[in-house]
Amino acid sequence: MMDNSQPPNHSPDDYLPQLSDSNGDGESTRKLSAEQVKGALQITASTGKFWLDWEDLKSMLSFQLKQVLSEYPEPTMTDDQQTSALGETYLQLVKRLEEALFSFIDGPPFTLQRLSEILLDARTIYPNLSKLALALEKNLLVTSTLTKSSDPYPTSVAQFEQAQDTQPQPQPQPQPQPQSELEDQQPESERATPHFDSVENGRELMTVDRDEVMTEVDAEVEGGISIDIGTFDEIITACDTNSEPASIS
Repeated sequence: MMDNSQPPNHSPDDYLPQLSDSNGDGESTRKLSAEQVKGALQITASTGKFWLDWEDLKSMLSFQLKQVLSEYPEPTMTDDQQTSALGETYLQLVKRLEEALFSFIDGPPFTLQRLSEILLDARTIYPNLSKLALALEKNLLVTSTLTKSSDPYPTSVAQFEQAQDTQPQPQPQPQPQPQSELEDQQPESERATPHFDSVENGRELMTVDRDEVMTEVDAEVEGGISIDIGTFDEIITACDTNSEPASIS
């Protein structure tokens, strides 16, 4: 018989650790699954967002933090060796980092994406536990927090990447051409021809032809009009003075 039922819709709660009442007192405690934790952190590392309740995600981060720290050789050293390598014992380091994580009440630190990336690939990024501890501390000693995302929850990193690929990419805007290129494209007849005004220091230069003045004077003399020599010299001097451009003092 063919099953025509629709596959169930995934939600963030599907990726929470399974409940277990193995403690025997009737209360349910979350049993963390390493694969579930990594799956949730991979989505956060890829998107920079979170969909789970902060208390649940905080438990996942704490689980992964302890798991990663335990993979280094320091836990098997003596207390003196740990103090020499880390400046504190291994248990003190774990407690300090976990207290920094649980100090966030309203939401995860805004460095959640980087924090998830480190916890997923710590041994590759930081071969020494001391350097890993400094990086974790740096990403936990912040004050700003993130808010829970309202976007559709991706069931896997591949689904998120596929959704990103289907989004329309912004078209590049045409770059404005330089003015020199625009002028080169204009026809010769349309190019602007510079105009030079015969003005210097705000005054229009007056050019007087000395011969023209002499002709006018000669015409007046021939017409029976007498002119004094001194007056004639003053006219010529005035014309020469007006024809020279004013200089800037």
